[in-house]
Amino acid sequence: MIYPKHFIHFLRKNKIDFFTGVPDSVLKNLIPHFEKNKKKHIISANEGNAIAIAAGYHLSTKKIPCVYLQNSGLGNAINPLASITHPKVYSIPMLLVVGWRGSPNLKDEPQHKVKGRITKKLLTLLGIKHCVIKSRKDFKSLSRLIKVCKSKSQPVACLIENKTLLADFKYNIKNTIKKNIPKRIDIIKNIIDNINSKTNVIATTGFTSRELMEVRKNNKKSKGNDFYMVGGMGHSSSISLGISLGSSKSTLCLDGDGSLLMHLGSMATVGFFAKKNFKHVLFNNNAHESVGGQKTNAKFINFEKLSKAFGYKKYFLIKDKNQLNSKIKVFMRAKGPVFLEILINQGSIKNLMRPKNLFSIKKEFMKKI
Repeated sequence: MIYPKHFIHFLRKNKIDFFTGVPDSVLKNLIPHFEKNKKKHIISANEGNAIAIAAGYHLSTKKIPCVYLQNSGLGNAINPLASITHPKVYSIPMLLVVGWRGSPNLKDEPQHKVKGRITKKLLTLLGIKHCVIKSRKDFKSLSRLIKVCKSKSQPVACLIENKTLLADFKYNIKNTIKKNIPKRIDIIKNIIDNINSKTNVIATTGFTSRELMEVRKNNKKSKGNDFYMVGGMGHSSSISLGISLGSSKSTLCLDGDGSLLMHLGSMATVGFFAKKNFKHVLFNNNAHESVGGQKTNAKFINFEKLSKAFGYKKYFLIKDKNQLNSKIKVFMRAKGPVFLEILINQGSIKNLMRPKNLFSIKKEFMKKI
C-alpha cells in the first residue's frame, strides 16, 4: 500500500507537476493532492480529452505531464494515444496513472472483468511500457520507465490496483446541502410514480442505476421497464436513443452531469434523430459523485440553450422540491425529444445494491419491451 503524498512527492521529484484526467474510485485519494495547485490540474470531460490536453501542455512547455484514468477509460484514450502521442506519429511523452479495475488478482464487478484482463495487452499493443505499483519499492521500476519516457519521448504507464492508495488527505468538497433541493433517489421515486407501466427506463452507470434498483426493490408494484447501465459511462443517452427508435413506448433516459459531459456530442444525435417518445432527464449535482465528488463544472452550463441548440423540442428545469410533482407530470406528457434538468444535492443512501446478473437484466428488459 502507498500513501498518495509519497506518490506525489515521487512525481514532483521527477519534475512531473501537471495533472489531467477523469476521476476514478481507485485513484480518488490522489486527486486532493492534484487539487492543491488548481492551475496545474484539469478534470477533463473524457480520457481522450485528457491525453490531448497533456500533449498540448508538453508542446508548449517541454515538460512531462501526467494523465490519470480508470482502465475502462483506455477505450476513450486509444485514438489520441495511437494517432497523436505514439512514437511513430508525434512522439509525445507523458505518464499515464491507470486505476486497474478488474485486475485478475482481485475480485471486482462484472463490467470491469473484461477490460481488467486485457489492460496490460492494450498497453503493450500501443507500445506503452508499463509497471504495477503496489508499494514504494515499485517506485524504482517507475523511475526507470520515466527515464525511458524522457529519453525516447513516448508515453509510459503505471497500473494501480484497488485499495493500493491509502487516504491521507481529506478531500475538501464545498458541497452546501440546501434544504429545498431534492436528492436523486427522491426524484427517482417521484418519476417512477408518474410513468406508465410500459415506459422504458434507462439509468446511467453509478449511483443512478443503483438507486433505481433500490427503489424497485422496495416498491415492486412500481411501473416501467428498467435497463441498468453498469459501464459505458457517457453512453446512456445513445443506448436510450437506440431503444426509442426500436420501440413505440415512451423511453426515459436518467443521466448524470459527469456522464453527459463525457460524450456531449450524443445530444446532437438525439436532437436530430429521436422520435416523440424520447425523454432525457439530467440529474445535475455538479459532481462525479460515484467516485469521490470531484467537480464537473456542469453548474456553469446553460442546458436550456444547449439542448435547444442540439434540437430538443422543449427544456424543463426543476430547482426545488416544490416543483417536482407539477413539472415532472408536464415533462412526461411532452412530445420529445425533451430535456429535463434537475438540480440535486449530493448524497446517497448507504449499502446500495449493485446490478449483478447482467444477462438476466438484459433478458428481462427485452422480454418486457
